[in-house]
Amino acid sequence: MKNVMKFLKDKSGATAIEYGLIAALIAVAVIGGVSALGGSANTTFTTISTELDNAI
Repeated sequence: MKNVMKFLKDKSGATAIEYGLIAALIAVAVIGGVSALGGSANTTFTTISTELDNAI
């Protein structure tokens, strides 16, 4: 019975879940930012690649 009460009072699992949710929110923000900037970055890299191909 003592072990059950100790388990029920343990809050470390809740803290781990909170950190997991924060990490997921950060990941969503990063993915959104990359998606928003992806088109212009792709254009920039394509231009650089074309210029390098023409220089060689």
